[in-house]
Amino acid sequence: MSAATDHLIQSLYRTEYRKIVSVLCRRFGLQQIEVAEDLASDTFLIAARTWKEKSVPLHPVPWLLHVAKNLARNYLHRAGLFGLKVLPSLDQETWLPAEAEIDLSPGNINDSQLQMMFAVCHPAIPVTAQIGLSLRILCGFNVEEIAEAFLTNTETITKRLSRAKARLRESGFRLEFPEESEIEVRLSSVLSAIYLLFNEGYSSACNNAVLRKELCMEAIRLCSMLAENSRTGRPEVFALLSLMHFHASRFDARMAEPGQLILYDQQDVALWDADLISKGNYYLRCSAAGTKVSRYHLEAGIGWWHTQQADTLEKWGHIWILYQRLLQQEYSPVAALNAVFALSKWKGKQLAIAEAAKLKMNGNLQYHILMGYLYSEDDWSQAAHHYRQAIAMARTDATRQLLQQKLSKSGGE
Repeated sequence: MSAATDHLIQSLYRTEYRKIVSVLCRRFGLQQIEVAEDLASDTFLIAARTWKEKSVPLHPVPWLLHVAKNLARNYLHRAGLFGLKVLPSLDQETWLPAEAEIDLSPGNINDSQLQMMFAVCHPAIPVTAQIGLSLRILCGFNVEEIAEAFLTNTETITKRLSRAKARLRESGFRLEFPEESEIEVRLSSVLSAIYLLFNEGYSSACNNAVLRKELCMEAIRLCSMLAENSRTGRPEVFALLSLMHFHASRFDARMAEPGQLILYDQQDVALWDADLISKGNYYLRCSAAGTKVSRYHLEAGIGWWHTQQADTLEKWGHIWILYQRLLQQEYSPVAALNAVFALSKWKGKQLAIAEAAKLKMNGNLQYHILMGYLYSEDDWSQAAHHYRQAIAMARTDATRQLLQQKLSKSGGE
């Protein structure tokens, strides 16, 4: 197989695998999720073999969907002929050959993916498993990629996915939209999973910059599907979509070669993605409907101010105020540290040091990085102490390299 064909199949696997699995799970039921995955994988194995022997079809996506449909029909046909020996738990009428129609129309594909999103992000499933299932089923990531993203081994991820699939099979979940009265509660779980998925890409300790960016883009894609649906296109969805676009716009500016982190103050604004910023602005306006101000609205506002290039007191004052509102609504150590940084830019480092000391986060890597920055101009010994603490806690070479540079500049070496 040529390198170009191999690359095409890998790209199509990322975009089409999830469609096939979601549609088949809607047709078969979540009890047969592994069957759906096997049939989707077989589709790509057939493509790899056929395209190597012959050539890539003119329209590869319809070709893949046609093969997947035939594989599913054959499976249903065999299940019916064997009198449900393969699938004994399901009603025989469902599996008669005459009923073996597989709907791979665009509308059904889209609905199936949305319904799968609600299924894998069910509150009964642990959050880490929700993200893992989302990456595997909805984003087409393989086990090795998921393990790398979570900084763990493939055995751990395989077990985690296996337990999560068992929960899906045993729970009786159906691939369907929640009732209107349940959507808001269930949507909250879905948005939380998407938000955490985005953060795995944006703030992960993983050194693979390409993988990290793909995680961010997949989170944006999943949220976009929610935004485009009339039942789920709500203000908080648009707000999350906005903040992810704002953050993603600075992704390339945050990374140097090879994977070295660049802090906000030192980023080349020419590398900020103007198109993503524009989309963030659009979704921020869409989020203004209604009266509820969610955490995503507040973070989108913070993200908007970070896309403003002018380094003014007004900018940092607004950011600090938004962080205070965010902390009142939902406290997190990351938001608390970011609020202190904004305060240092607005009111000065001495006041920020006093506020940071109140947090009592001596076991937090980001706390020591922040304290090193706050002490870097007036107390080099304190700055060096915190940078050394941070270096000892750092999990990646990129982070250690950045901190070593900070330590050197502070006179620590």
